[in-house]
Amino acid sequence: MKTIRNMTGVVILTFLFALQGFADEYSVDKSKSAVKWSSKKVVGGHFGTIELKSGRLNVESRKILSGEFLMDMTTIVNEDISNEAVNRKLVGHLKSDDFFSVDKHPVSTLIVRKTSQKSENVFTFSGDLTIKGITHPVVFDATVSFLTGKISANGKMEIDRTLYDIRYGSGKFFSGLGDNMIHDNFSLDFSIEFESVGSTVLQ
Repeated sequence: MKTIRNMTGVVILTFLFALQGFADEYSVDKSKSAVKWSSKKVVGGHFGTIELKSGRLNVESRKILSGEFLMDMTTIVNEDISNEAVNRKLVGHLKSDDFFSVDKHPVSTLIVRKTSQKSENVFTFSGDLTIKGITHPVVFDATVSFLTGKISANGKMEIDRTLYDIRYGSGKFFSGLGDNMIHDNFSLDFSIEFESVGSTVLQ
């Protein structure tokens, strides 16, 4: 009788274990990844880079199930201004409360909720983007390549900064800006490499 009870327990545990399911987890290789930002004004614009703090994808049979990315807002760099003092002034302004309030919100977060395959190598990602503690849904496309133990993803996100209480120089909220008006959308171009770090239990 004891043996039967033990076997029944094993069967139940095995069944519950199987129901959980597994996914392959891939972690961002920061040394091989890059995120470039760009913004435009009525006349001109600026561009530069920002670093990922961490990132991961959960994948099952070449299907991307979910993911999470943390952006280190303290690493904002400008690449189009050669004058060191002017460059430093712009970066300081971007980190101020007029823009990203980096002292208060040093990390921005993207949570990938689901993906769908648009074509052979192009996937549409849907998720939630949090900047300055404010969260809004985002949708963007990326070209994804699957290799043994590795994944690469390249794409572009267009973000309306005013949704995240970044109103400085916006024509939506201020009049008479003239050539000083800054476009509401800014872009993040990304090229990210992932490496397999094993399996994870699906929730």
